[in-house]
Amino acid sequence: MKVATWNVNSIRARQQPVIDWLDAVRPDVLCLQELKVGDEDFPFESIAESGYESAVFGEKTYNGVAIVSRYPLQDVERGLNDGQEDPQARLISACIEGITIFSAYFPNGGEVGSDKFDYKLRWMSRLRALLAKRFDPETDQVALCGDFNVAPWDEDVARPAEWRSSVLACDAVREALEDLASFGLQDVVRPFHPQGGLYSWWDYRGRGFERGNGLRIDHIYCTPRLAERAIGAIVDREERARKSPSDHAPVMVEFA
Repeated sequence: MKVATWNVNSIRARQQPVIDWLDAVRPDVLCLQELKVGDEDFPFESIAESGYESAVFGEKTYNGVAIVSRYPLQDVERGLNDGQEDPQARLISACIEGITIFSAYFPNGGEVGSDKFDYKLRWMSRLRALLAKRFDPETDQVALCGDFNVAPWDEDVARPAEWRSSVLACDAVREALEDLASFGLQDVVRPFHPQGGLYSWWDYRGRGFERGNGLRIDHIYCTPRLAERAIGAIVDREERARKSPSDHAPVMVEFA
């Protein structure tokens, strides 16, 4: 099974590139983030023509997540569902072939110390509580996929000194990710690229892609039973090099 994640930075703007990528690469599951459309404007029919079923949690203008799959989507859940009022559409999950797959769009955080940064840390803590409530990490097969807006290690940043104090790589957000992973999740991309230098996001500003100023902030984290099945992982850098791309590239892991 091939599971991919991609922040498309507007499905309206990149509907055809997504469909072209599905047709060319044929992942079994693709998790999408930052749709920037409501459910009613998601291209269900066009994606179905490529052989994929879709589950969507949209939000007009901002955020929005989806899961598209070649297999039936079961037990779809939208949001954190923890009783806290939160209008932001950042999380959706579905059971696919016995695996619960999440598409997650973590908050960016704005600036360290801001209200948006506090929301980011609280959102990550809420996500950990949800996982602990719903799953047993020793027995359940769970994949948390998406734009985490966190570069876990300096090896995941092309220019660590430039980003070390940012909301994407500071100590506080890395510690929050470690706490989330302590539920029982493993980064299944890093073992295939232990030397680092693998990036999934390049800022539009300052021509980040052209200058090689990238960060690995898009991830697939899995519980141990699923992680041990991983047999390969890639970042499709070529997709970032296309004309009018998203600022993120697709990340894909293959499981035996």
